[in-house]
Amino acid sequence: MARPKEYNINPEEIIKLASYGCTNTEIADFYGCSENTIRRYGEYLTKGRAECKMRLRQMQWRSAEKGNVTMQIFLGKQMLGQADSPLDTVSDQPLPFID
Repeated sequence: MARPKEYNINPEEIIKLASYGCTNTEIADFYGCSENTIRRYGEYLTKGRAECKMRLRQMQWRSAEKGNVTMQIFLGKQMLGQADSPLDTVSDQPLPFID
């Protein structure tokens, strides 16, 4: 049986590529190896993808803070559970008083 080929894969580069939103296939193509080889670096892929999400969330917040109403509505729906139309339940009961 042949010895597995060794690749010069830098974990920090894996984090960087994953933080740019690169897929496992794209990262494997970058290194000239298989996706299975890249999957062995799962902890680095996870860290990079988390960085990507944090950066995107920061950009969304900045956009909303600058007055982008569309982004404000989107974040309200995603993070606050807001909806375009309220529930169609009609109740004669007053809302509870919370002190």
